[in-house]
Amino acid sequence: MENEQKQKKRILLAYPPSPVMNREDRCQQPTKELLVIPPLPPSDLMYLAAVAEEAGFEAKITDYSLGGDFEADLKEFKPDYLLINVATPTFKSDLNALTIAKEICLDVVTIAKGAAFLTIAFEVMYFAKDLDIIIYGEAEGTLKDILSGKSYGNIPGIYYRDDLRVKFTGQRPFIEDLDSLPFPARHLVDNNIYRRPDTGEVQAVIKVSRGCPFHCFFCLATPVAGAKVRKRSPENILGEIKECVNTYGITNFLFWSDIFNIDKDWVMRLCQLIIDSGLNITWSANTRADTADEEMAEMMYKAGCRLVSIGVESGSQEMLDKIGKKITLDDVRLTVRIFKKFGIKIYNYFVIGLPWETAETVEDTIDFAIELDSDFISFYTATPLPGTKFYDYAKEHNLIDSDTSFKSAYFYPSVNTHSLTKDQIFKLHKRAIRKFYLRPSYILKMLTKIRSFTEFKNYFKAGMNLLLRR
Repeated sequence: MENEQKQKKRILLAYPPSPVMNREDRCQQPTKELLVIPPLPPSDLMYLAAVAEEAGFEAKITDYSLGGDFEADLKEFKPDYLLINVATPTFKSDLNALTIAKEICLDVVTIAKGAAFLTIAFEVMYFAKDLDIIIYGEAEGTLKDILSGKSYGNIPGIYYRDDLRVKFTGQRPFIEDLDSLPFPARHLVDNNIYRRPDTGEVQAVIKVSRGCPFHCFFCLATPVAGAKVRKRSPENILGEIKECVNTYGITNFLFWSDIFNIDKDWVMRLCQLIIDSGLNITWSANTRADTADEEMAEMMYKAGCRLVSIGVESGSQEMLDKIGKKITLDDVRLTVRIFKKFGIKIYNYFVIGLPWETAETVEDTIDFAIELDSDFISFYTATPLPGTKFYDYAKEHNLIDSDTSFKSAYFYPSVNTHSLTKDQIFKLHKRAIRKFYLRPSYILKMLTKIRSFTEFKNYFKAGMNLLLRR
């Protein structure tokens, strides 16, 4: 067995050393400046590690933004392959990790994936000489092919160099049968790191579907995962939940999807299976503002749902129409009312600083957020990440300039609007956060909902961060 272990090839899957970030392709968020966004487990790497283990590899996962010594691990683990997730806000430093790897492990094959490559893969492949392969699109099948030893020209979905020429093998079709994927390799991460921001309980992310048909102006979901919603079967999802409960003792979950409740029958079936299993779990999910009804909300609560997040984006109907959101303010009002009726907490998302934003539309958004009176809220500053319609629009209308930076994505603005400067947007952003969270009625409401000292400490810490933020 020992000799067999030594014969195994090795792959290191990493989030490179950087500020703490959530690197899911749709949501590339530095978390330090964001009030209620905790670090999430590297689910993409956990899936890829499971694929590698199925292929007979020894796999190691590390999120170096949360700790660890990258250079020491390279020297000790001696990977045959290194795969990193490259995020737009940390693009240059992420690629520098490959140079470090090549200096320490001369023969390591370096692989990069990430939404940043939707627009600039060819250029990066040409100039980044320490990068051997870029995975373009969904990575699981592509990595399986790479590790099997196929010639690069026969692997769809990659950029690579043939001598000095950069070649692209064409886009790989999306994975239709998500049940065919192995469960994420949770045994390779410290699950205790990833906790709910309110109660401090360990929380697992379960990816239940991929894809979104709505093509929102600012969002990467459709470019990254396609317009077709590909759902795992409720039975397959329940199997992963059971593994988390029985093997890892995890009973809190975030059901991650680009859009959770677009198929009512599927939601109802999943909820019924959870209820029938007798598992005592709690979970949260996202929802559109026009796809929920009372029957669904009641069933979700019975199955353990205690929070839904809603992408509201703006309190101005004109802004919603311009970004192609395809919802109305009344849709939002109704959905919030439905979930509140069944005791499910609400987490609303808003975006400030889209191209048509004015001081007046920001005030509309603040007023609407206060009217909805949700439990949690995030006011993001609009960030035109490459691959979005927003990015193309910003380039076409000269909103992107030499000062554009994604380092503080979703916190400090990356671009001006047609009528507001970045500094003006940032002041309005801070005003929105303070005006919502520092209301005496809101503070009193949240204090009455606290059920433990740990919860009190976490709310207190968030409150202090709010008061002290620059």
